[in-house]
Amino acid sequence: MTSDSRRVTAVVGVLALAVFMSSLDLFIVNLAFPYISRQYPGTSLSSLSWVLNAYTIVFAAVLVPAGRWADRIGRRRVFAAGLAGFTLGSVLCGLAPGVGLLIAARVVQAAGAGAMVPASLSLLLAAVPAAGRAKALGTWSALGALGAALGPVIGGSLVQVNWRWVFWINVPVGLAAVLLAARVVPESRDPGSRGRPDVIGAVLLAAAVGLVAYALVEAPAWGWGSAGFLGLLAGSVACGYGMVWRSRRHHSPVIELELLRSKTFSGAFAASILYYAGFGAFVLSAVEFLTGVWRYSAVDAGLAIAPGPLMVLPFARLVAPRLAGLLGGPGRVAAIGCLVNAAAQILWLVQMQAAPDYATHLLPAQLLGGAGVGLAIPSLLGAGSASLTPARFGTGSGILNTARQVGTVLGVAGLVAILTRVSPADPLLAYRHGVLLIIGFFVAAGVVSAALLTGRPVVAAVPEPAAAPAVPAVPAETARSTSPTA
Repeated sequence: MTSDSRRVTAVVGVLALAVFMSSLDLFIVNLAFPYISRQYPGTSLSSLSWVLNAYTIVFAAVLVPAGRWADRIGRRRVFAAGLAGFTLGSVLCGLAPGVGLLIAARVVQAAGAGAMVPASLSLLLAAVPAAGRAKALGTWSALGALGAALGPVIGGSLVQVNWRWVFWINVPVGLAAVLLAARVVPESRDPGSRGRPDVIGAVLLAAAVGLVAYALVEAPAWGWGSAGFLGLLAGSVACGYGMVWRSRRHHSPVIELELLRSKTFSGAFAASILYYAGFGAFVLSAVEFLTGVWRYSAVDAGLAIAPGPLMVLPFARLVAPRLAGLLGGPGRVAAIGCLVNAAAQILWLVQMQAAPDYATHLLPAQLLGGAGVGLAIPSLLGAGSASLTPARFGTGSGILNTARQVGTVLGVAGLVAILTRVSPADPLLAYRHGVLLIIGFFVAAGVVSAALLTGRPVVAAVPEPAAAPAVPAVPAETARSTSPTA
């Protein structure tokens, strides 16, 4: 291995570690819910879901402004600052004396994660030559998916000691990642980037996502036709319209609409929202089913989920890049991965029963689903990144990651709305409805991928500054397809 190869491997490793942490923390709290509610009696599932949703909503709102700041003042600087904020938020979560303060601490943690993730991806795109980018993206995105899927596994072990350890575990890892980033990750920025990001637009985006999530969580109690539910939806639409209006007029908008005019980029954005809605709902549904219906302990539930995540990394690093080369691009692989995930959930729907039977009923669906995740996630990211120029690495990365978080919020909120109606007489009915929702999301993501991501990637026609290239060390072909050249 040459010195350049070792350098690239070290950079990818540090950046992937950060996204693993942020994704891990998105779902690690799932198995802590029963322990938190036991310490604070009377706390409902809908209230606890905001420990997850508050993190996801703030994460989504911060991503694009943070990506713009990273392009402007330095991607490594924003990355390190995000890591530090995430670590501080983890400390505050572990010390929180109640659910309200825990949710507030999760907001701090999410703001840090929202800063480090787009900076992480843009640093990777800038540091890795085009020929090796498909495999690097596979590693980066696979470890993100692995973190989300392993959250229940690691969380199940830690809550046996104390639920606060699901947050404190981030502290030594976060400090190590900050030190490693300073040593091995090269700085990069866009010299032509000007103007402050649209903070008001980011707040409107967070409000739009938060209001629709709140509406979905409270709908079973309020009624789907109630004034409260409809009012929240109307407020969400108004905030969304306001965000789009500002994005058309602001010099540094929260969503760069010119990027969305690229069919490839907008297709990856839409497919990612749908895919992560299914993925987020799937992870929470698996945890709730194993602990609530099969009565598994937190540790047993985590171990039961583990085989699926173990399939992600080999499929993301090895199978997905090769298929992209054979099939003419990552878009077709993304469509296949989405449909594999849908098939896994159909298999689970057919096999679902109240009596525990893990090896023959759940395990096959877990293995098939893990393969689908390994195919879909890096391919969606690769398809979206293919239309980005070097000057838009931070901004585009923020938008693509925003799609992930918005989808997760909507999927989790939709599933919570379904699971709050579990009937003791037939506990499987609500879970079957939840699986149908997940299947619908995965199929829709596959259809969008097949329709919009299977053509040749076209670079988004965003006006570039007349300055020098943002990252001189990166060849011009970085704006082309991320599929392997050999």
